[in-house]
Amino acid sequence: MSKYQTYLIFGAPGSGKGTQGRVLGKVPGYYHCACGDVFRALDLRTPLGKQFLEYSSRGELVPDEVTVKLWKIRIDQSVESHAFHPDHDFLVLDGIPRNISQARMLEDIVRVRKIFHLTCADRSKLVERLKRRALRDNRFDDANEEVIKHRLETYDEESRPLLTHYGNDMTVHIDAMLSPVDVLGNIVEVLMQDRRNHFGEEGFSAVT
Repeated sequence: MSKYQTYLIFGAPGSGKGTQGRVLGKVPGYYHCACGDVFRALDLRTPLGKQFLEYSSRGELVPDEVTVKLWKIRIDQSVESHAFHPDHDFLVLDGIPRNISQARMLEDIVRVRKIFHLTCADRSKLVERLKRRALRDNRFDDANEEVIKHRLETYDEESRPLLTHYGNDMTVHIDAMLSPVDVLGNIVEVLMQDRRNHFGEEGFSAVT
């Protein structure tokens, strides 16, 4: 099986990964899969759902093997239902991989072309974003400030090293505090150039 051509939307909780991923997923030629959506679709009455709830309620990451297994099931279903066409769609991921262990598990499945790092030096702004989102979307895992702070600490310890894993040449840093449309503009500019590089000018014209 050929590896899925993949872009990662990466950043701390509250940096806007989901917002950007959902917009890109509506563009023909891109398929968005958010690991958080995979988890939230779980039936919390099942053993797997209860296991997920146990970790998320403490602000901790779900074990890598469980995370990758659930993600793979969702992607396989998307291919089978023809929602995702790997032969000509680029895969846009947010929330996975969340650490170097997951990245290594995915190496035989995805080829990461670029990682878009949504940066924010002021963590208090991320905390406020997450609180507002919790109220708006009834995402109660984001409502508790102590849980939020723990999630940010977990990101620094377990997720942020991915930037070193993929390296500077693969990483595009974007200020997450810009307006969503400006963040999107920065991402799209890189995507367009990389799409030209992938398909060539003639092929690029045919698929746009």
